[in-house]
Amino acid sequence: MPKRPCWVEISTQSLEDNYRFLSSLAAGHANLLTVVKSDAYGHGLSLCAPAAVRAGASWLGVTSVEEGVSARRFCPQARILVMSGCFPGEGEALLANALTPIVWEPSHLNELERAAHAARSPVSPIPFHLEVDTGMSRQGAAPDTLPEILARIGASPSLRLEAVHSHLFAADEADGAVTAEQLARLEEALRLLAIAGLQPEWLSVGASAALLHGEAGRIGALAARCGMKALLRPGLALYGLTPPFEPAEPSIVAKARARLKPVLSWKTRVATVRTIPTGAVIGYNGTFVATEPMRLALLPVGYADGLNRRLGNCFSLLVRGERAPLVGRISMDLAVIDVTEIPGVEPGDEVVILGSQGNDRITALDHAEAAGTIPWEVLTRIGARVQRIET
Repeated sequence: MPKRPCWVEISTQSLEDNYRFLSSLAAGHANLLTVVKSDAYGHGLSLCAPAAVRAGASWLGVTSVEEGVSARRFCPQARILVMSGCFPGEGEALLANALTPIVWEPSHLNELERAAHAARSPVSPIPFHLEVDTGMSRQGAAPDTLPEILARIGASPSLRLEAVHSHLFAADEADGAVTAEQLARLEEALRLLAIAGLQPEWLSVGASAALLHGEAGRIGALAARCGMKALLRPGLALYGLTPPFEPAEPSIVAKARARLKPVLSWKTRVATVRTIPTGAVIGYNGTFVATEPMRLALLPVGYADGLNRRLGNCFSLLVRGERAPLVGRISMDLAVIDVTEIPGVEPGDEVVILGSQGNDRITALDHAEAAGTIPWEVLTRIGARVQRIET
């Protein structure tokens, strides 16, 4: 059956090329854990996870156990890290699908031990990654709780500490001062691990911003001093975007950005075209009133698809290679563009919401700046009903 003309095109070849480029940035210092959480940042887990594995990824990062179960179907041989902890009752699914959880609370350890004891046959010690809070006050064992957690880990024959994990929450700040403070706190935590007699294999720290900013060497050196291997976790950069840096983008990041390829394009088609007179109201609550006769194109895309409602009257899309302003409020399923100055627009014409057409391009950062948000939200808000097509 023909589908509503609102779709996303995914270039898995671009994703593979991006992975190989990011691997080259880390070469000699760290391995990569490819982040495909949140349905591969809205790009489609079923397309992107296998593409990353084809490019050489051995580790994948997902949000939850249920997302890990899906990723396991697509990538039977990959190591899969569940990055938001495990909840009561999820231990059996973790074991059955060979998923590796991040833990930071005694309750997580309780769940893993319960699942190990409930297994019908003896299982090897369950590998897990311990997250350490180095200043973000979000996930992670706080410094004052770390000794107790380490003692508990050391006493459990059912558990195997495979990695220490932390998140650099200000790696997109160009001066790197906060990152340096976090890495110092992390090194102190690693000293406590050594005192406790624990020797993990991996040190997992740093996402896209850290990798693009050249932190792989510093993170790799810290891991080596502690007898570990470094693991960096690129997400946004894998999909061809760089995080915005403050106060200005370092030249090293600009050079990397030039090498990355956008993976996603979002498109629709003109449904109908009409002419309206001066004074006509467009959309809910009359936020746009025509000051002259206009030609309008109706689009079958709205905020239920992820087109941010804030973009009404302040953003443009591409049709016939030209910018066409969004006029009136964006509805749940529909939007309207002004094509008065674009000759020949007719039903069926392709409209680019995000991507390239002619000599112009609209990026997720463009959407984010207009809507007062960040590129991550723009991508992950593209609705599940918007079909993902591999190109």
